[in-house]
Formats: sequence, C-alpha cells, structure tokens
Amino acid sequence: MKRVAILISGGGSNMVKLVESMTGDHPARPVIVGSNDPGASGLQRAERLGVATFAVDHRPFGKDRRAFEQALLEPLLAAEPDILCLAGFMRILTSDFVAAFKGWMLNIHPSLLPKYPGLHTHQRALDAGDAVAGASVHLVTPELDAGPILGQAQVPILPGDTADTLATRVLAMEHQLYPEVLRRFSAGDTRPVQLG
Repeated sequence: MKRVAILISGGGSNMVKLVESMTGDHPARPVIVGSNDPGASGLQRAERLGVATFAVDHRPFGKDRRAFEQALLEPLLAAEPDILCLAGFMRILTSDFVAAFKGWMLNIHPSLLPKYPGLHTHQRALDAGDAVAGASVHLVTPELDAGPILGQAQVPILPGDTADTLATRVLAMEHQLYPEVLRRFSAGDTRPVQLG
C-alpha cells in the first residue's frame, strides 16, 4: 500500500477528491496533508476526513525558500510518504526540494500543458482564442510545469466564457482526473490518462 502526502495552500478541493478516492481496492492511502498557510480551510477539511495535518507558514521565512522548505521537509519525511501530491500548493519549489522527491511528486495544473505554464491559465487560453482548455497532471521537475505528463482532461471553451466560468468547469474535470492518475500511478502505471 503506497503512502500519500498532499500539499495544499487553500481550500483543498482536489485534496478532498484524492483523499475520498483512496479507499477500498485503491493501492494507496493518505497519510498527511500539509500547507504553507496555517489558516488554509483545506486543513480542517482533511482533519474531518481523518487525515493528519500540519502547517509551515512561509511568511516568516521571507525570501529564504530553502529554510522554508527545510521546515516543510521535517513533518513530510516523518510521515514516510511514497508519493507526494501537490494539490493547489502555491509555492514554487527549489530544485533541491524537487530532487528529494524525484520521480514520485505529482502536480495538477489548470491548462493543457505544455500550453500556459504558470499563472492566469484560463485568461491566457481565452486571450489566445483556444477552442479547448483543460488540466494536466504531471511529474514535478525543477523546471516549472514541465515534467512528464501523466494525464490530461479537456473542456470546450464556450461562447461568452470568462476566466471564472472556464475555471469552474476545468476544476470539475480536475476532480475526476487527479484521482484517476493517482490510482494508476500508485499501481505503477504511468501511461497517460485522457479524459474529456
């Protein structure tokens, strides 16, 4: 049984879907949920689901990302995870942190990578006149949003869409995609998942 740690920064809706999926014959179980924001509402949601939580506030560390990551590593590694899932974790991680989890850290990103790494993905898709948008789950590498893709889900861009309406539909697909990718990845299957 694989042990899964999850990092969040906010409400943790993808984290909730991941945790809820890890039951029955699923080859993994959640062991801890962490956040860089002690006030993140997702921490309470994880506790209600029976998962241990921790928080390391990034703000006192200022620009010292390495010191923040060192503090983050302690409770993470103590939980002995086999897989680390980033689920709306809004901090860019250093190459040293990524190297510590090389090959077993996943991230979900709200675009059809390699299009639109980084922020403001939905508005960028609208501005480009794209016909479809979506989400990607990928292995994390030191280069932002550039690791091998493990799954993608597409949604059509509709006439009159705004960044907010598009984001709502993409998030609904993320909630299907991430659990499916995690299930397969936990079983050793890295063939890309395609939804939508």
